[in-house]
Amino acid sequence: MRVLIAGAGVAGLSAARGLTLAGHDVEVYEAAPELRTEGGSISIWPATVGVLREFKVDLDGAGRRLEAMVSLSTRGRRLGTIDLTAAARAFDGLPALHIARRELVERLADGVPVHYGHEIADVDPDRAEITFAHGTTARGDLLVGADGRRSVVRRALGGGEARLNGWVTWQAFTTLPTDVVGGARTLMVSNGRSLGSIAPAGHGRALWWFDLRAKPGSRFWGDAPDIADRLRARFGRWPEPFPTVLEHARDLGFYPHHLHRVPSVWGRGPTTLLGDAAHTMPPAMAMGAAQAIEDAWALSRTPEDPRAYERARAKTVRRVARMVATEMPSRQGPLTGIVPDARSAKSYVKWLRSATDYF
Repeated sequence: MRVLIAGAGVAGLSAARGLTLAGHDVEVYEAAPELRTEGGSISIWPATVGVLREFKVDLDGAGRRLEAMVSLSTRGRRLGTIDLTAAARAFDGLPALHIARRELVERLADGVPVHYGHEIADVDPDRAEITFAHGTTARGDLLVGADGRRSVVRRALGGGEARLNGWVTWQAFTTLPTDVVGGARTLMVSNGRSLGSIAPAGHGRALWWFDLRAKPGSRFWGDAPDIADRLRARFGRWPEPFPTVLEHARDLGFYPHHLHRVPSVWGRGPTTLLGDAAHTMPPAMAMGAAQAIEDAWALSRTPEDPRAYERARAKTVRRVARMVATEMPSRQGPLTGIVPDARSAKSYVKWLRSATDYF
């Protein structure tokens, strides 16, 4: 099959690798003039690592292996630990990784030819045809919209826009020497209204972030010049390393949380969607990239029947999206300490199994 892929992000590059390995002729078109490497970091769960290895993505030295997620109270008391090595054992020894988005897309893009600077002006879903802003067209046997939350392909299919859910993330990288930067654990603090977290991303860096409620026009929305001061005022008394990273905060990234309704079918004719174009979800439980990569794996198995792919994925993605939409990590507060660590690990393995079609 001749496959056209709109978008060279995590979803599109993954699909290109999977479909090429399956023997198809793949063309990737990206509106940006070069590979888009902006963003923070991404959690890659064991099943997703399995898919990436199947797609022959070089993960040697990638990011940082995660072995535990530790929850603290706002006073610094340990509430509980989720043992991620238990998840690795449950998934045939595949680890959980935390990796900078830049590093992930660079590794995904290795060996994948991409046509950059191809902004889409129009899409004919019924003919799998793209018209570009500079006037040329491309037509395939299958058109895959992997062009993100504001997907042009999704609009051509009549799909609705993702909606804000009232939560946002503020985040930044740090290279300050802490046991998190050089370790293998994620720290999380929740007071039932917001979440602070920090995770190693490899190569001497960690990403820290705060998830909290905010609506357009409120004090934690947008690019206010004193946003770092506002975050310090709210979270500066939380346990280390949060006061320290806030004190040295630079280049903060702002990410409103969006959510799509996930229907059973999201394509038409020879056109389909994957990743954020099909099912944008909040980053609350680090599932967006994992689901996009699994989309690519599922589509590469049955590209001749995109409706079957959509129906198969919709059930799992809908379940994940509903859970993520609760923003549970921010809401859980001190309840984490009630559950014994062994039970928490078992529950997390069960959650990861429910969120994948790969195992």
